[in-house]
Amino acid sequence: MRLLNLGCGTRFHPEWTNIDASDGGPHVRIHDVCKGLPFPQKTFDAVYHSHLLEHLPREAALPFTQECYRILKGGGIIRVALPDLERIARFYLGALERALMGEPESNYDYTWAMLELYDQTVRDKSGGAILEYLKQDPIPRELMVYERLGGEARQIVHRLRSSNSGRGESFSHLRKYSDQIFNFFDRMHCRILRQLLGENDYQALQLGRFRRSGEIHQWMYDRYSLAVLLERAGFQKVIRRTAIDSGIQDWAKFNLDAEADGTIYKPDSLYFEASKR
Repeated sequence: MRLLNLGCGTRFHPEWTNIDASDGGPHVRIHDVCKGLPFPQKTFDAVYHSHLLEHLPREAALPFTQECYRILKGGGIIRVALPDLERIARFYLGALERALMGEPESNYDYTWAMLELYDQTVRDKSGGAILEYLKQDPIPRELMVYERLGGEARQIVHRLRSSNSGRGESFSHLRKYSDQIFNFFDRMHCRILRQLLGENDYQALQLGRFRRSGEIHQWMYDRYSLAVLLERAGFQKVIRRTAIDSGIQDWAKFNLDAEADGTIYKPDSLYFEASKR
């Protein structure tokens, strides 16, 4: 079988063709999916993307999904995982009610619910307010955060705490030196741009660059809107899945949506699959 993983990030498998916008190593091919998919039609048996669609502009979602349809073989499967807007909204409403009733620690749930809803849409720097929240030690309602974000949050917190304790040092002196050189020229470049543009236009440029970097959520989906999108792109037999069940052969062995022990990597996800006619 030929299998394609789009926007793979750090979640990829060597048996798949893995695509990402940045360099992820020898098993990952660099490509911007907004520029189309560089494969002939009817190439793959399955196409998978996780937490990618919400990063695309709303108007780009249908053309992108149609591209996925084009490169699938007849009977091929598309699998989509993304943040579940309905689940996040229901959590927010519950947290709001508990906060209004004055339940203990409900203010932490409410604060986190607001971050889930808005932070990755409105932030103006990498990591945003969610990263600042995760930097706390201890993290208020830490187990709740892990229940919401799963393995991804645990990895971020582990890196932050290892770095703070000095155990996270892994760069060689040569790497440090090269980073210093890069930072020097980057600062020089920024200084020149500031002088040419003025401070206000320079800050606007930096904000625009960040918001076009791919980190921002540009739209959100629920079980209704995602199903409609897949059907509009031509897919049929649209079905909701879980992290561990799939119509893709041997799905569980690839450990893309769940770890080998069954732990779900991003439990805030909505999972849908559909097939090509």
